[in-house]
This record gives sequence, C-alpha cells and structure tokens, in this order.
Amino acid sequence: MLTRIDLNADMGEGFGPWPMGADAELLKVISSANIACGFHAGDPDVMAHAMAMAVQNRVGIGAHPGLPDLQGFGRRRMQIAPAEARHLVAYQLGAAQAMARLAGGQVRHLKLHGALANMAAEDEDLARACYEGALGVDPEIILMVISGTAQARAATALGARMAQEIFADRAYTEDGLLIDRRLPGAVIHDPDTVCARILAMLGAGAIITAQGTHLPARIDTICLHGDTVGAVALALSLHDALAAEGVTITPFEGARGA
Repeated sequence: MLTRIDLNADMGEGFGPWPMGADAELLKVISSANIACGFHAGDPDVMAHAMAMAVQNRVGIGAHPGLPDLQGFGRRRMQIAPAEARHLVAYQLGAAQAMARLAGGQVRHLKLHGALANMAAEDEDLARACYEGALGVDPEIILMVISGTAQARAATALGARMAQEIFADRAYTEDGLLIDRRLPGAVIHDPDTVCARILAMLGAGAIITAQGTHLPARIDTICLHGDTVGAVALALSLHDALAAEGVTITPFEGARGA
C-alpha cells in the first residue's frame, strides 16, 4: 500500500451563468485541480474563479484542455491532425497559465479532457502531439496521464515529468481503458464500492478491470469527477478511507520515466 497519494478532480466546467460541479466543496478534499480552459467548458470568468479558489485552498493547479465542443462537453470524438492537437493544447495551456498568474498561482500540471484524453489513451502519436504542445510551452510541466495507456508511453518517450492516474468512479476494460460512459456500469456511484476498489488497486499496485483482471500499474493520483451524482460524499468517503489506512493526501511530485 502506498503511503502518499494525490486526489484530483476536474473543475471550472461551468459556462456563463450555468454552474457545473461542486468545485468549492471538492477543493477542500483534493490536492490537485484540473481546470477547464474554455474549449469543452469554462470561460474567462469561470476560469478566474476556479483558479482563485484553488490558490486559496493551496491545491495544485492543472490545465484541462479538451476538444472545441461546448455543446457536447468535449465528450464527442473528432478527427484531428497531430499539428492541430499540438496547437490546441498549447493554446489552452497558455490561457490557463494567464488566468493562474492573475489569481496568484501557477499551472503545475496538464491533463487531457474527455474524448481527447480517450483518443490519446489509444493513439500514441496523438498523445505525443498533445504533449509536445504542452512541453513546448513549459518543458517542466507535469503530464497527468492515464496509467498504462498510450498517454503514459508517449510521455515516457518524451522524457517528461508525469503523474499516472487511475479513476475512482469509472470501470475499466480488459485493455486498461475506461468503459464507455454510455454503457451500463461504466460510472460507479456507490461510495463503499469506490473505496473498496481503490484500496484494492493501491494494495495490488494494479488497475482492476470490471472482470477482475489485475493490470500492474504505477499509481500517482486518483481522479474524482465533480459532475457525478453524490460527488462530494464520494470524495469525502474516499478521503476518509485512505486516511484510515495511513495514506496521506498530497500533490504528486511528477517523476520522469515509467
């Protein structure tokens, strides 16, 4: 069992007067925040507010770039060339850096969102293009990658700092990818189930698939989703379960290599 782990959550995903997620409550539980950059969600005002709250709560700030798909919340796949992916990520990271500085903080990591993340988890060339965009802006940025996927392989090949991530409330395929949200059982809502599976994964040092297969994995951070039903109660339950096992919640360091 690990003695230290990071908890991360996606936030800043409202738009104009339409709020989404329990950002303020989650920021009291997590150690890293992935803040939307305006393409799949968010806008300058929403970003500024999320950044300021993260600084106030001393939570690590991450850029959370996605596909340009506000209506589909960045969860619809799009055809995108490597050069487009590189520029898409660099552009959004720049916006995040500006808003973080305005709030008195700085961006320390980057995590791809939604369909872009899932595509990059399957396609190492696409992942590499995305990460080249980020590293071209900040060579020392920590790439938060889905553990054991093409994302991790691309970050390793680039010699980047990285944190490998597992998901608290998402079920896995036998390939170590996330089960499509549209399928039954893809999203897990029961806090007891979430806590038990995460403790089992940390104890085994492996992703445990929906079929029970153990896939050895490096685990640096655990993702919680703020837009799911009962998100705050689930986050608190996991936080307490980890604390009961002597695990300290703290931001990841971002080591290089596999």
